[in-house]
Amino acid sequence: MDNFEKVLEYMPTSISQLFAPKKSDLTCVAPKKSDLTCAEEIRLRTNKPLAVKTEKGIELFEHIVTQQEVLQTFERICESSVYSYRKQICDGYITIRGGNRVGIVGSAVIDNGQVVNINYISSLNFRIASQRIGCSNRIIEDIINVKKNEVYNTLIVSPPGCGKTTLLRDIVRNISNGIKVIGFEGKNVGIADERGEIAAMYKGIPQNDVGIRTDVIDNMPKSMAMRILVRSMAPNVIACDEIGSSEDIYAIEYAMCSGVKGIFTAHGKDIEEINRNPELSRLLNRHIFERIILLNPKKKGETECFYL
Repeated sequence: MDNFEKVLEYMPTSISQLFAPKKSDLTCVAPKKSDLTCAEEIRLRTNKPLAVKTEKGIELFEHIVTQQEVLQTFERICESSVYSYRKQICDGYITIRGGNRVGIVGSAVIDNGQVVNINYISSLNFRIASQRIGCSNRIIEDIINVKKNEVYNTLIVSPPGCGKTTLLRDIVRNISNGIKVIGFEGKNVGIADERGEIAAMYKGIPQNDVGIRTDVIDNMPKSMAMRILVRSMAPNVIACDEIGSSEDIYAIEYAMCSGVKGIFTAHGKDIEEINRNPELSRLLNRHIFERIILLNPKKKGETECFYL
């Protein structure tokens, strides 16, 4: 069962049947402009058309999503135990089987400046996970020292939506498993997965392949998670997504001083833009990073590696 089918299982029949193939021509009842089984997102908005995002754009169905359909789907996502998922709901998303993620919005309940609940759920956004095994193969030898069997401290940089997390995940998998063809032995890797986007943990089990020597802490601020990983799991390498705060930088410096290597990502167009971030520029000025990988926002999959 692929991730698209796993997502449909959470939806009421009135919606899932829209994607069922016709017996006559085995095509979707949905709009014919694209293959919707390659969908990236499925959005349910109360009293609005069902919307599906594909590589070609956004498809709008004639079907108008009802409040009952939204609530029924929400109940299935929470496995009929909303209280058990309260923290994730307050964070605005729930990770489900297959590493798929559901964004949740509605009327927020605030107490002492903190979100304590979301009532009257109005929209759900299913982001369909797609792991690209092997996507880091083309750059992996740039970020490891085969002779010393070590990993270079690396920062992956690009604007949002260009594949930083996908690349990071596959780098972790390669480093954790080891690469026999070049004689690189696998390393213990610790992932500080604050938003659950790297390993996509579901009930304590990674839904994405992050390697055989990898330990994961999710749903915790990455600055705290990095410190705990260093103290408790003795990783050779730590990895985390979207660094940038002063707390992140202090945690990274703590890890580096403990002899741990790191693979990180950050939002930015180029090195100059990273330098304009006072916290990240501190790491650059201290020559913490040995490699910087820039992802091309115009050509997905195209990268440029800088040796520092």
